[in-house]
Amino acid sequence: MKQVQKWAQTAGIAVALATGEAGWTFEPPQPPPPPPPERVIIAKGSGSFLGIGVQEIDADRAKALNLREERGVEVTRVEDDSPAAKGGIKTGDVVLEYNGDRVEGVEQFMRMVRETPPGREVKLSIARNGSPQQLTMKTGSRKTLMTSRYGDAVDIPRIEIPEINIPDVPRAVMSWRSSVAGIEAESLDSQLAEYFGVREGVLVRSVVRGSAAEKSGLRAGDVIVKVDDTRISNPREISTTIRANRSKQTLPVQVVRDKRELTLQLPVEDSASDTYHAMPKRK
Repeated sequence: MKQVQKWAQTAGIAVALATGEAGWTFEPPQPPPPPPPERVIIAKGSGSFLGIGVQEIDADRAKALNLREERGVEVTRVEDDSPAAKGGIKTGDVVLEYNGDRVEGVEQFMRMVRETPPGREVKLSIARNGSPQQLTMKTGSRKTLMTSRYGDAVDIPRIEIPEINIPDVPRAVMSWRSSVAGIEAESLDSQLAEYFGVREGVLVRSVVRGSAAEKSGLRAGDVIVKVDDTRISNPREISTTIRANRSKQTLPVQVVRDKRELTLQLPVEDSASDTYHAMPKRK
C-alpha cells in the first residue's frame, strides 16, 4: 500500500511540473549566440595588366568569329580608361599574337601580360570581324585589390621592392706549396676538372726556379694526375708518393697539358716540409 502511495505521489509531482501548477516556471534554453561575421580577405593579382577580360576559343567560336585557326583569345570585356581601351581594343576582338608570339589560350596570354614590365609598349595582332589589325599600347601597373565578403573593395598601392645588388666577396682557396717537388698547387673542383679535361688531379699554380719540378719540365697550368703508379687527387699525395720513393733517382709524373697527356721525369731530391696557406680568390 505504501508503495502504491509513493508512485502516486511521484506521478502527481511530474504532472504538476508539466502543467506549471507546482508554482515553478522553466524558461526554454536559449540558442547559442551566432558566430561573428566571417571576413574573408582575397588578394587579387598585382603586376602588369591591359584591362580586358578574355575567354578561350573553341571550334564553334572560331567559326562564328571568321577565324582561319582555332587559337587566340576572345575579348569579352574592356575596362574603362584601361590600357586596352586607350589602345583601341574592343569587345569581340580576338588577340592572335602578343609582341610577335602566337597566343594559344587564356593562361598563356595572361602569363605573357603579367611577365611584361609595367609601362612597356606592346604590340597586339588581332582579328576584328575576321580582318587582321595591329594595335600598340602600354601595359599598366595594377594595384593590389583587397576585397572583403562583408566590406567594400579597397585599393592598396603596389609596393615596389628595390633590387638588391650583392657585391662580390673574396673567397679563400687553400694553396699547397711543396719543397719536395718545388711547386705551388691546389686541388681541382669538379668544374675546373671538367675545364682541364680530367676527372681529378692537382693544378700547378707556379713552379719554383731551380727545383725538381722545373728540371722535369713542369709548368704552371699543368694538371698532375699521376705520380709513379699512384693516382693523384690532392696535393699532399704528391709529397707522400715522392717521399715513399726516395730510393729512386726519378719518378714518372703524368700530367695533362692543353688537354693532352704527357709523362715527365721528376728528380727525387731531399727537401724541407710542405706548407699550406690560404689565398683570396674572387668568387
